[in-house]
Amino acid sequence: MRYVAAYLLAALGGKASPSAEDVKAILASVGIEADDAKLSKVVKELNGKDINAVIAEGEKKLASVPSGGAAPAAAAAAAPAAAAGGKKEEKKEESDGDMGFGLFD
Repeated sequence: MRYVAAYLLAALGGKASPSAEDVKAILASVGIEADDAKLSKVVKELNGKDINAVIAEGEKKLASVPSGGAAPAAAAAAAPAAAAGGKKEEKKEESDGDMGFGLFD
């Protein structure tokens, strides 16, 4: 992910097709040593492509990924089960009271 982010930074910086050396320079500026194999794969895959088109294509793919619908359903199913469990005696909250000092003492 860091290689893609550095590539995108180089592209935003005005490089139409950033090289591996451009990406390495960005990563080195924040103290990250680049892995040449991973870096060359990212550069090879993105070289010559319009970054905006690549991002738009990725957004279309992410739109089909389900995200988070199960948690509210599970909580809704648990609520009736808890209510059916019987009426529990509720504890009254204890007041902190004065605690021996006032706000402006």
